[in-house]
Amino acid sequence: MEDPPPPPPPEPEPEPAAAAASPRRDVEPSPPPPQPRRRLLRRLRSAVQHYEWGRRGDASLVARLAAQDPDPARPYAELWMGTHPSGPSTFLDDGELLGDWLARNPDALGPAVAARWGGDLPFLFKVLSVAKALSIQAHPDKKLAEVLHALRPSTYKDDNHKPEMAIAITEFRVLCGFASIEELKDILRTVPEVEGLVGHEDAGKLMSMKEYDGGSEVRSILQSAFAKLMTASKDMVSEAISKLISRLNIESKIRTLTDKEQLVLSLERQYQEDVGVLAALFFNYVKLSPGEALYIGANEPHAYLSGECIECMATSDNVVRAGLTPKYRDVQTLCSMLTYKQGFPEILRGVPVQPHVRRYTPPFDEFEVDSCLVPPGELVIISPVPSPSIFLVMTGVGELQADSLSDGGKAKEGDVFFVPAYTEVKLSTCGLESMKLYRAGVNSRSFN
Repeated sequence: MEDPPPPPPPEPEPEPAAAAASPRRDVEPSPPPPQPRRRLLRRLRSAVQHYEWGRRGDASLVARLAAQDPDPARPYAELWMGTHPSGPSTFLDDGELLGDWLARNPDALGPAVAARWGGDLPFLFKVLSVAKALSIQAHPDKKLAEVLHALRPSTYKDDNHKPEMAIAITEFRVLCGFASIEELKDILRTVPEVEGLVGHEDAGKLMSMKEYDGGSEVRSILQSAFAKLMTASKDMVSEAISKLISRLNIESKIRTLTDKEQLVLSLERQYQEDVGVLAALFFNYVKLSPGEALYIGANEPHAYLSGECIECMATSDNVVRAGLTPKYRDVQTLCSMLTYKQGFPEILRGVPVQPHVRRYTPPFDEFEVDSCLVPPGELVIISPVPSPSIFLVMTGVGELQADSLSDGGKAKEGDVFFVPAYTEVKLSTCGLESMKLYRAGVNSRSFN
């Protein structure tokens, strides 16, 4: 009978780093993972921008949300929630920059967001309180933004595009996109001061166009006419505005002025002798009611005029200006970059995605916004999404609970919370009043 085979050699001990092994005494153990309570829901401190066009003192929603003791003489124009270096958010508990924390915790973005947008938050969330018209402006597409940033980094501070969406909180007035051919014809017929600056040749070409005409020819003629208006000499612009204002003041005594004529008088009081007063006649004049929204793509002209709104955009602060502003004007760039599309902008009213939640979804991957109205005694559960979210409490008092934590964050007007990707959030009220919140996150369509 043969001897039995020798026993097999002993299994090697697992390495200390293996999950099942206890650390050896001569190897320093790994640091403990971050505590879930710090990861799930954290309060943010938002940046306030004091642009001159903002509402002053406690008349500004921005000032009230920021919980400041406002200076009645100081404008409180914008509240920024995000990572843009011109107004970065910090955590309320330790003062750390949200952007720095995300760089160390990219899993909070979710893998798809972290991979596509370089480990940063792709959207910038804002509140605007507008007392005075903002500049006639457009935001460059990605390619142009890279060129402008390389040429003039002090003016164009980043290389990103800036599609955006505004959701009206109060009535919100906007100039957005070029008016239709028929409306432009009416302007040329009834406002000789504009026709004189555009010139008879281009005015004649525009007057001969039909509503069904389209394509590059119409855009070329409109671009030529608009550029001639915007580049007219200061003396010619000043004289044209003076004549127009004088005429409208006389005619207002014998007839009711149109909305655009009244707008011209208002803009002239804000920006005397500014070509933007006349350029406003070329654009669609939009009045959003509370809860209505519009979105603005790259290279589209617009100007916010008055009111208060929620705004969300790609993370950028690139603005090409050409009128209604004391700031730097880049008229040549603006006139050359515009699409010269015509037609009234699409108005969004939000689509119900669950009880008490409406979603505003623009055609841009970087962002979407939810409007949440939590009634007294109700529990609203926001399902996990594959992107981070920022919640802003607009009105009311309540509580936000993240995942299974029972001691959620108490929430009141002006509170801002950062919520990592794949986190369920429960919303409830305290007392007898509803709580109104807005949530910004990456557009859900970008994950399909």
